[in-house]
Amino acid sequence: MLLFWLILGYFAGSIPFSYIVPKMKGVDVSRIGSGNVGGTNVLRSMGPVIGISCMLLDFFKAFIPTLIASLIYEDASWIPHLTLLAAVIGHDFSIWLKFRGGKGVASTVGGFFALNPLLGIIFFIIWFSLNYMFKYVSLASLAGLLAGGLFGFFFSFQTGFIFTLLFFLSLWKHRNNVKKIIAGEETITDIIKILSEGFKK
Repeated sequence: MLLFWLILGYFAGSIPFSYIVPKMKGVDVSRIGSGNVGGTNVLRSMGPVIGISCMLLDFFKAFIPTLIASLIYEDASWIPHLTLLAAVIGHDFSIWLKFRGGKGVASTVGGFFALNPLLGIIFFIIWFSLNYMFKYVSLASLAGLLAGGLFGFFFSFQTGFIFTLLFFLSLWKHRNNVKKIIAGEETITDIIKILSEGFKK
């Protein structure tokens, strides 16, 4: 039974919406901006409508299978948590993109809301606060994911363990961003400005 949920999670997560949606507009997102096949790169490169659409799709492709698993199995079960882990791995290492992918933030946050919405709220409070202050999406994302992992232990070992593991997975995927932050070379992204200007068009 666990194998079924791992396969379901992986293949749901592996759907590369942040590649497919821009491609439908004639844009190969892996060849523009940072080259990352993720919602943030789409947002920077193609504006808020397409960017947020990709983020939401990446969110729900992890949220839906994880939520279904959590409704079937009790909260203490490993199955919903491992389903989420498989979905994020699918996003990060998509079979359809030759095992390339994004950095797993939106999909992990989908898991936050599926398993414990309070952790999702905590993530967004930290994410918006740090992005507003420093305008580093990577820093804000990693801090929010770390907080989700640490606070997760207050609810169950499984939640804390899996979310902390997902933080380290995202940290590894963000390793170049971390180096750029330390060197003062990270890309500044004013999310509020992008959204306000983008929706005015």
